[in-house]
Amino acid sequence: MQRFSRLARRGLATVSEAPLSRKVRQNIHEDGNFINYAKMAENLSIVRGRLNKPLTYAEKIIYSHLDDPHNQEIERGKSYLKLRPDRVACQDATAQMAILQFMSAGMPSVATPTTVHCDHLIEAQVGGEKDLERATDINKEVYDFLSTSCAKYNIGFWRPGSGIIHQIVLENYAFPGGLMIGTDSHTPNAGGLGMAAIGVGGADAVDVMANLPWELKAPKVIGVKLTGQMSGWTSPKDIILKVAGILTVKGGTGAIIEYHGPGTDSLSCTGMGTICNMGAEIGATTSIFPFNDRMYDYLAATKRKDIGDFARTYAKDLREDEGAEYDQLIEINLSELEPHINGPFTPDLATPISKFKDAVKENGWPDDLKVGLIGSCTNSSYEDMSRAANIARDAMAHGVKAKALFTITPGSEQIRATIERDGQLKTFEEFGGMVLANACGPCIREQAAEENKRKRKAEELEKQRVKMQKQQLADAEAVRNKRLERQRAYEAKQRPEDLEAFHSPRGLQVQRRLPRCTTPELASRQWDRKDTVKGERNSIISSYNRNFTGRNDANPATHAFVTSPDLVVALTIAGTLNFNPLTDTLKGADGKEFKLKEPHGDGLPTQGFDPGRNTYQAPPADRSSVSVAVSPTSDRLQILEPFQPWDGKDAENLPILIKAQGKTTTDHISMAGPWLKYRGHLDNISNNMLIGAVNSANGKANNIKNQTDSSFGAVPDVARDYKKKGIKWVVIGDWNYGEGSSREHAALEPRHLGGLAIITKSFARIHETNLKKQGMLPLTFSNPEDYDKIQPDDKVDLLCTQLAVGKPMTLRVHPANGDKTFDVELSHTFNEGQIEWFKNGSALNTMAKSSKA
Repeated sequence: MQRFSRLARRGLATVSEAPLSRKVRQNIHEDGNFINYAKMAENLSIVRGRLNKPLTYAEKIIYSHLDDPHNQEIERGKSYLKLRPDRVACQDATAQMAILQFMSAGMPSVATPTTVHCDHLIEAQVGGEKDLERATDINKEVYDFLSTSCAKYNIGFWRPGSGIIHQIVLENYAFPGGLMIGTDSHTPNAGGLGMAAIGVGGADAVDVMANLPWELKAPKVIGVKLTGQMSGWTSPKDIILKVAGILTVKGGTGAIIEYHGPGTDSLSCTGMGTICNMGAEIGATTSIFPFNDRMYDYLAATKRKDIGDFARTYAKDLREDEGAEYDQLIEINLSELEPHINGPFTPDLATPISKFKDAVKENGWPDDLKVGLIGSCTNSSYEDMSRAANIARDAMAHGVKAKALFTITPGSEQIRATIERDGQLKTFEEFGGMVLANACGPCIREQAAEENKRKRKAEELEKQRVKMQKQQLADAEAVRNKRLERQRAYEAKQRPEDLEAFHSPRGLQVQRRLPRCTTPELASRQWDRKDTVKGERNSIISSYNRNFTGRNDANPATHAFVTSPDLVVALTIAGTLNFNPLTDTLKGADGKEFKLKEPHGDGLPTQGFDPGRNTYQAPPADRSSVSVAVSPTSDRLQILEPFQPWDGKDAENLPILIKAQGKTTTDHISMAGPWLKYRGHLDNISNNMLIGAVNSANGKANNIKNQTDSSFGAVPDVARDYKKKGIKWVVIGDWNYGEGSSREHAALEPRHLGGLAIITKSFARIHETNLKKQGMLPLTFSNPEDYDKIQPDDKVDLLCTQLAVGKPMTLRVHPANGDKTFDVELSHTFNEGQIEWFKNGSALNTMAKSSKA
């Protein structure tokens, strides 16, 4: 290809000139882990001999990591591939459950290089350092658990303040041609360095950590051919915003998005990472770019030049073969691509900037911009920050600062330290911005909801509640009464919606600050937005990746838009959505009109990166003395008990817990926000199960009918009542059920509370797999119109004995109105191994059973 013939002319090594067998470390943190291009080339040669056809780059990576390349059945979209990933990465919110599951496997250490990154549990409130100190104090129990378990099981641990998992992985662990899985849906960010990085649930991670092959349905490959070259206000973010508009939130399901063509040469490595990151919003398995000079430059800048040199020896297999075929092909001319703004409420509603004003007017969106937010895992690179600061400096040169509120989230400690040294941080502060901690922050609704005084009061009450839990049961009632007296005095000073009942593990009814769950949008008040009140229609714009209803600020009336950092800053200066920096002018402090200059900024720092503080904890050489303890009275961590195996019978007379209508993301199934603190305690976090799903029977969230007594209650309460009475239940869902985050709690919770099956029109990939792993039945209507035939009050029989590979199952429906019983055909994607998961109660049970055999 043209690009690599150019590399050859520069005298760079080719495969024939340098061996692939030399030892090159995967990263500077791990001594014994090496990039095995020789094994990858050997596997690929075997598969080429079998398939005898040109391969896409996606296929090359996947097939080069096959566990058994000689005998593996290979057919796109159909075969289940057994793979051997190079790495595992976990963020702190999902790592807790993954490690708890790994502990139950009884292994002394992980078999595959693994890291844990503390980023999700840090609440952004007043600024970086203070927020970090506060998070370290509040989450001490969880951080101690993660730190000691990582030390015990030979896992690298990135302490709070290190940065966002995806930025840390790109800076330290990603390498061209590698395969990684991560317990976060935006793991594909590493595709910016030519790595196939795939988001999974914790149970998948446990398999790989325990040295078992990882199973993936052979993905289809969607090609995106890029030609031309970007300029002006167009940025890499606009490529994925346009692709999202083309493919929609489910168009990439079951496929890898492979970018190729001459236009890829004009993109920075971190820009390519941005594009791959947001591929999660279109349901893609992952997204990748071919290896090029920009990746080499980034590797060199992050002290990994040896990896870049090694990759050049393997270069011919770090891109697609000439003549490779794609299941679908999209072509984008970057020279003609406009900046885009997507939203509100969904990341696939794409509008080019030239038409955005008209869209705002036609749809009646609030045009007054309240807040602009840049950073997050999607757009927090040095290049992003440099271009954004360049725009801010241009405005300030005319005496103009941010008109809307403005926040900045650095992606890593390295980025923070570097932009502090090079002046961008100072520019943002002078511009009127607030720099937050190196963490996920408002992107996952993690901004604080209360003033400091109220926060301290809530924390005091939390400590008192924990103390109460430790009392003997004989004293529990007295303690409860005393506590409630104090609580009433506190409630008198608080708004009623700030307090919600919660069932403690001992069954005592106590009061604690938890989200009010009458609607999905009101699940959290963790962003103290003083510029609006709840229910007020308003608009915000961010450079994040998701903009689901209420995700950022828990206000259902907030219209959240996503775009590039460049446009976020430009619109923040204008304070309105009715501004196009390509054509419109602003008024300076002197009253004169001026037009913002086209942004520019260095892709990499000319002085190199400043690593900042050392936030990495390497596992000790001697791990024998490290102990990991989980208190039985903890409300944040809980040792897992194995799920019960299938009883071998058909399930009869099952109630429908809820028939959900419309979008049901993992945020609806297992909310984040304040619930993040319970990610290590299955019983406690199950109190948020499906509280955001809308009940088709009454159009309300978290309000369903208990079929045993006709009373109405919260979804988790009704589920617990069914479980107590020994009644299994099913859920009926709509299209793309489980879209969004990779959180396996959305599968663990229904399993824990007695669910048997989730029956939908279609599933998002990760959630479907997570349900299977936990021993549940994710089933789809063979005819999607059958969804409308089933009413929420109906009872159903599920003929589980029919479960077999490639064969449909029967759902027998008994209408509540007395009409004649009828059957509905259901489809599934189970293979033989996954059927064993169901029979044994979970994948983890199956693993334990095999180890004893």
